[in-house]
Amino acid sequence: MTGVAIISAMAVWGAGWFVNVRLSKTVAADTRLVRFLVPIIFGLTILIIWELLVRLLGISAVILPPPTVIAERFASEGPRLWADFEQTVIKGAMTGYICGGLAAFAVALLADRSPFLTRGILPVGGFMAALPIVGTAPIFVKWLGSDWQSKAAVVGVMVFFPILVNTVAGLRDTTSMQRDLMRTYGAGYWSTLFKLRLPAAMPFIFNGLKIATTLALIGAIVAEFFGSPTVGMGFRISTSVGQLALDMVWAEIVVAAIAGSAFYGLIAWIEGRMTFWHPSQRK
Repeated sequence: MTGVAIISAMAVWGAGWFVNVRLSKTVAADTRLVRFLVPIIFGLTILIIWELLVRLLGISAVILPPPTVIAERFASEGPRLWADFEQTVIKGAMTGYICGGLAAFAVALLADRSPFLTRGILPVGGFMAALPIVGTAPIFVKWLGSDWQSKAAVVGVMVFFPILVNTVAGLRDTTSMQRDLMRTYGAGYWSTLFKLRLPAAMPFIFNGLKIATTLALIGAIVAEFFGSPTVGMGFRISTSVGQLALDMVWAEIVVAAIAGSAFYGLIAWIEGRMTFWHPSQRK
């Protein structure tokens, strides 16, 4: 049976590889449809191999459930998964992301006005970024309670530093000639900031925002391991592992992956619309 499983997996992989190679070499390889189909086929190939190996090798669902079982659980637990998504992503991750991002942007503007603040704030920000979440999450739970407010605080601390560093670096990304030209036009600090330095900093700011999307989701989920009401993705994962309901754990992972990808894609889409002039966005 092991040999059959390996041969079947290799056959599926070869078929998927062949189809993707053929699509990539066609005249329409650069079209939006082909660029969409190639990762879809690649993902489906992996799922089919996963299903075959689990079924043919007789792996217990307690250890590794097949994708079909995970899909069944995903379909049957829709209301519960939505409640967990709302608690963790919308209330915890999004609130912390917005608050942490706004705080980082405000501090970056303050640091930009003062070299003293720049030298003092960035090391402190680096220290905050190095704090382990397993140490800070219980503290925030004690301070703010076990509901979503403590998770938002953890997320805010996690996203603060990458957004701060990228914003400060972006505000410095102008040449002396550009700044001198603005001064010859009689532009003050705020005019130079809004008309020259902020537009130049946009690619850096969006890099920080995109990095923070994954940190926000991870922070909100992990923080729920240290105290949460009876709802939330982290709470559900920890309790489901204790109940050996690995299909529910994987269903929550699927929700987290979809939410994280959609969140990152939204920020990337906004970046494309706001920095269309930048060389990285030119087709």
